[in-house]
Amino acid sequence: MQEPAITTDLIEAHGLKPDEYELILEIIGREPTFTELGIFSAMWNEHCSYKSSKKWLRTLHTEGPQVICGPGENAGIVDIGDGDAVVFKMESHNHPSYIEPYQGAATGVGGILRDVFTMGARPIAAMNSLSFGEPAHHKTTQLVNGVVEGVGGYGNCFGVPTVGGEVRFHPAYNGNCLVNAFAAGLAKSDAIFYSAASGIGMPVVYLGAKTGRDGVGGATMASAEFDDTIEEKRPTVQVGDPFTEKRLMEATLELMQTGAVISIQDMGAAGLTCSAVEMGDKGKLGVKLNLEDVPQREDNMTAYEMMLSESQERMLMVLNPELEAEARAVFAKWDLDFAIVGETIAEDRFLILHHGEVKADLPLSPLSGRAPEYDRPWVETPAAEELADVPQIDAIDGLKGLITSPNYAGKQWVYEQYDTTVMGDTAQRPGMGSGVIRVHGTDKKLAFTSDVTPRYVKANPTEGGKQAVAEAFRNLSAVGAKPLATTDNLNFGNPEKPEIMGQFVGAIKGIGEAVKALDMPIVSGNVSLYNETDGSGILPTPTIGAVGLIAAGEEPILGEVRDGHVAMVIGDTQGHLGQSALLAEVFNREDGDAPHVDLAAELKHGEFVRENRDLIKACTDLADGGLALAAFEMAEAAGVGVHLDMDDTPTLFGEDQARYLVACNFDQAEALMINAQQAGIPITSVGRFTGETVKFGSSEATLEELSETFRSSFAAAVA
Repeated sequence: MQEPAITTDLIEAHGLKPDEYELILEIIGREPTFTELGIFSAMWNEHCSYKSSKKWLRTLHTEGPQVICGPGENAGIVDIGDGDAVVFKMESHNHPSYIEPYQGAATGVGGILRDVFTMGARPIAAMNSLSFGEPAHHKTTQLVNGVVEGVGGYGNCFGVPTVGGEVRFHPAYNGNCLVNAFAAGLAKSDAIFYSAASGIGMPVVYLGAKTGRDGVGGATMASAEFDDTIEEKRPTVQVGDPFTEKRLMEATLELMQTGAVISIQDMGAAGLTCSAVEMGDKGKLGVKLNLEDVPQREDNMTAYEMMLSESQERMLMVLNPELEAEARAVFAKWDLDFAIVGETIAEDRFLILHHGEVKADLPLSPLSGRAPEYDRPWVETPAAEELADVPQIDAIDGLKGLITSPNYAGKQWVYEQYDTTVMGDTAQRPGMGSGVIRVHGTDKKLAFTSDVTPRYVKANPTEGGKQAVAEAFRNLSAVGAKPLATTDNLNFGNPEKPEIMGQFVGAIKGIGEAVKALDMPIVSGNVSLYNETDGSGILPTPTIGAVGLIAAGEEPILGEVRDGHVAMVIGDTQGHLGQSALLAEVFNREDGDAPHVDLAAELKHGEFVRENRDLIKACTDLADGGLALAAFEMAEAAGVGVHLDMDDTPTLFGEDQARYLVACNFDQAEALMINAQQAGIPITSVGRFTGETVKFGSSEATLEELSETFRSSFAAAVA
């Protein structure tokens, strides 16, 4: 087949700028072949190379005694004691999910699960963070239904519990939804597998499903803005098969027990290209591939298509040749392809052959090591204007304004479509704070949460970045878990716009400050840029996924409130209403500054909650919607009314940080207040859980009426 000529239009279609193409010519000293152009495009796009973000990602706090493996591998790894480790990561599948919601979301789940079990960990938990346009937008219902079905369809069939997440709506996502997928798994800390190739002349083995044309150019598509040609991008969305992935996981974990695996890498973005280059580059070796040996499910595939296909459920490994027979037997047992497709070589060379013809012959290390790195111009986000007066509102009317919005209504419609208890170790299901999973066969538990408030980040990127980490810290502390580490999924618009780059830089500064102060190092993550359609960008959405440990001998805080429990707020309430949920949902305003985050107070208050777990029956952090929404959600989950002593708008709906709402018996409340006073922790008794009504000061409604609204409003908006 005649390959197309390398033209200016073809270079541009591959997402390469003129100066980037000139760098390619400098590196290889000649015009690239069509396949070579595709390889450079795949390795140098934003999605794979992080060329706009590397400079700032290096500033993040990534180390600590608990960290076994930080950023740079398939997933991060953290020690949880007794020779056990938790392996986790969060990654985006935004562009594919907007084009093809079901498959985009499903393959996002599949990809993040492979990142975990590629390292030798069995997945134990999944989460997702989803952002959609306004419910009235013509695409929103289709996107919500497709994405939720895709997440559930893949995760449920694979057999991993979905234990948490978040769903939000805002007009800024009308043209570009966000689908951020998280997975965590367990491994033995002395049996972790990495991706760096080693040894010369070692067989390079293709594992899993066959290669097709689905997903060709997907990573490049994910590194560009959307425009009116969006429908033409549908073929760049991958198609997933969760049953094949389940077999691939079992085969991979069994294979690892044989000693045959020297190194192993998931075939994710940019498929065979990226996996081979990363393995070679990390091991300082070259790689030679013979593409006629690649298992194919379609006829007459070209070298270009095979190198750039993003077909799912595939892995690449370097094999100990002495154990080839044992390795083959494992994959034959699981009815999966096992094909030697190349070898490691001493030269710094990426050599691609197809039926004896050289399709690419490139220096390997520059594909990764000399990818462009930009110090993008950026401007600091202007300080937010002072908040205009917020009218006093009837307290119950304010609560109704929140719970009728799909942003703050109950999300049962979503998580009831997910299997939340498969594997039998779920200790807390979605719906109330962090998800909690028992570490099978031990007395330990792990807690998982995903958090960000995008309107805070837009108003004040640094405080908004800090707040996302702080809220994750609180959500973990509220169930009694010591926060261990974080993974970040940084979703922003076009970094070539200085104001967007300024949002990114500000958020990174805030996140970096918070993860260091709260001892929650970033161990993995993903950057998703160019989330724009026709020049209109999303809200800056740096999602923080976090993991915490409830050690053996420690009880989690997972109880429900009971009639007669005292309601108490730990932390100081000033009544901050800037960028609040009340302002957005009731007054249709997004003004004022984001709330200030006092990291020292966050650390101190979180430690106090964990240290006093024996006195606390139920706990939640105070975030969006303030005390009013938190008290209602806690009461509604238990079917018990709540009476708070105040009805003023700032106290009830303010979103001051470093606060928790706790419930306990009267005697325990007294002891908690004494302990707080001795520790210098602000604590206030604010009311009682009792009866069958929700009463804020003199404003009152039945719990039954409010519960019906809370549980039906989400489905009414999107079903």
